[in-house]
Amino acid sequence: MKKNILLIGGSYGIGLEITKQLAEKHVVYIASRTKEELGQINVNHIPFDAAVDDFPIQNLPNELHGFVFCPGSINLKPFKMLDMDAFKKDMEVNFFSMIRVTKSIVGNMANGSSMVFFSTVAASMGMPFHTSISAAKGAVEGFAKSLAAEYAPKIRVNTIAPSLVDTPLAGRLLNNDKKKELMAQRHPLKRVGNVKDIANMAVFLLNPENTWISGQVFGIDGGMSSLNVN
Repeated sequence: MKKNILLIGGSYGIGLEITKQLAEKHVVYIASRTKEELGQINVNHIPFDAAVDDFPIQNLPNELHGFVFCPGSINLKPFKMLDMDAFKKDMEVNFFSMIRVTKSIVGNMANGSSMVFFSTVAASMGMPFHTSISAAKGAVEGFAKSLAAEYAPKIRVNTIAPSLVDTPLAGRLLNNDKKKELMAQRHPLKRVGNVKDIANMAVFLLNPENTWISGQVFGIDGGMSSLNVN
């Protein structure tokens, strides 16, 4: 039986790869600002800007079996160079917009459904220049665990915490071979992530066969958060 799955921001990067993996077997709804990269993928596109729009719940079916919130930011600067507006912006993009959409659609989530959110390896590890994004993603992790407890056993809620992934969002950090090699060497598995590394876990968590997993934060990070090989 095909499942109804909603992705916010599923038209590029990790979200696009999740979309590609799901579209053949499920009914996928993509709510995003753009749809050019979706090409001929069989999805239902909903024009939507998570930063400013109220979610058009009327465009969804009565039952959702999966929900993935993809929008995020990478704002890496020394703390002294970050003003309050920068912290507010990161919280808005990564956390408050997620809250607004979740409140809109949670009533549509079916019994046994799954939600997937995104954090960062930096929320659990102390990394310089990550104060703003770590604060925002730390909020995501705390929220997801509490939501998982509140809605168990009806809805499973899990979070994926990647390290650096080669996506358009990370383009400034990976825009030449030297930068890519330097970033690769920081990870025990000696490479940066790719979109399939992260999408594979998201699809796994959405799969109704994996129904005994909830309230978890999965570090898909090339071993960075748990291995010391120096």
